[in-house]
Amino acid sequence: MGVADAGEIRWLARVGRLLADRGVTAYLVGGWVRDRLIGRPTRDIDLAVAGDGLEVARLVADGLGASFVPLDEVNRIGRVVAVGWTLDFAALQGDIGEDLGRRDFTINAIAVELSGWLEDPAHLALIDPRHGADDLRDKLVRAVSEGALAADPIRLLRGVRLAAQLGFAIEHGTEDLIRRDAALIARVAGERVREEVLLLLAVPGPGRWLARLDRLRLLEALFPEMAAARGAPQPVLHQWDVFEHSLQTVQALDFLLREADWEHAPPGTLGPVPWSAEIAAHFDGEVGHGSTHRTLAKLAALLHDVAKPQTMTVEPDGRVHFLGHGETGAGISGAILARLRFSAREVRLVETMVRHHLRPTQMGQPDSEMPSRRAVYRYLRDTGEAAIDILYLSLADHLATRGPTLDLSAWQVHTGVVAHVLAQREPPGSTPPKLIDGHDIMDTFGEPPGPRLGELLELVREAQAAGEVASREEALALVKKALAGPSAGQPKLSEEEETGR
Repeated sequence: MGVADAGEIRWLARVGRLLADRGVTAYLVGGWVRDRLIGRPTRDIDLAVAGDGLEVARLVADGLGASFVPLDEVNRIGRVVAVGWTLDFAALQGDIGEDLGRRDFTINAIAVELSGWLEDPAHLALIDPRHGADDLRDKLVRAVSEGALAADPIRLLRGVRLAAQLGFAIEHGTEDLIRRDAALIARVAGERVREEVLLLLAVPGPGRWLARLDRLRLLEALFPEMAAARGAPQPVLHQWDVFEHSLQTVQALDFLLREADWEHAPPGTLGPVPWSAEIAAHFDGEVGHGSTHRTLAKLAALLHDVAKPQTMTVEPDGRVHFLGHGETGAGISGAILARLRFSAREVRLVETMVRHHLRPTQMGQPDSEMPSRRAVYRYLRDTGEAAIDILYLSLADHLATRGPTLDLSAWQVHTGVVAHVLAQREPPGSTPPKLIDGHDIMDTFGEPPGPRLGELLELVREAQAAGEVASREEALALVKKALAGPSAGQPKLSEEEETGR
């Protein structure tokens, strides 16, 4: 059993005094008690209070000088957010025994009276009518009752997430309930689903848990846009249909990110894949509240081929194509994330990953396996903060295409391209010297302000990145040629021409 640290005791003592002064009885419940019993550290504290949870939370926030967040107006749940701590206050449903009987899982249906615990923090006097402590010992996630999950359908997803986080099994009867009620998840507010999805994706190696969601009928209920992918055919090189390929891509990405093994990887697969502390830190970098590049890359891996069924064409000889599925899939993925209340930045990042997931393998030159400096510049320009994520998504896509039939020589070419692109990235915080600016072009050539000026500056930046100009004089000479006429300037390939689409 874990022991509360002194800071936690002081913090909860302040909360206890605020509640006692107002005559509010409170119980520590749910995750805090569960995690304390198994010795798992937590900074999230759930309290059931005899009163209006929203109003109590507001009072506590004011008393502590913390932030108040109304979580659920209907069920009267409020959140207090302070430095390093999150406290959720919910109104008791009846007495504490009745309240625990309405909770989700037995391991969360254990309570400790706050005032009694504060008198003796070394001892947890458990209120445990559903025998949750026994299930904790046996490492089981078990529903409190047959109707517990349907009463609040986010619990369907939470049960799988808890099993993943804790390394527990889901009790067979509870699995049956999840499978029976899976369609109800569509009724849950998007922001609540977002939170659970991100928590699941943050578990090391979540790919196998997404496969578990599928077996429990939850995956299509969460992402109905994926339903058409089941059974959708693939070109001959693929080992799986579009749906299974998508799940395998997440598991392959787990493998590439050093989180889990992948059963289909031949020996020597991971060796040539670039990896460093900088890359690991990039994937751990925060994007939104609760999301990182790592979790969003896995979400993009799941959705990267979501538009294949809509874009599929079959030639007379039986060959299958999915022209434009990246662009179409970006729109579908963006709509999914918007429905789940992801932020604009999170949506944009996943859209970019899905849109450009084929790009790393389509940058090569006819006479070389490695992309040119110009192609690398355009890739980095167009993909922005998603550039590293897409490189690893493309590797995962490759693995999930070939599976156990992976050709290691072709794989080494692909990993070599990734290393080549990574090597040409500018070090964080550095930018190449600017050769000219808009005033130079306006003063030298009389070019007026406007879109054309931006195009000329981008032409110079691209040529500089390609190593074709290195001085102010050379940059101005390039602009002069471009202004003389389309045939005289540096040609600018479209993305389709560049990537061979």
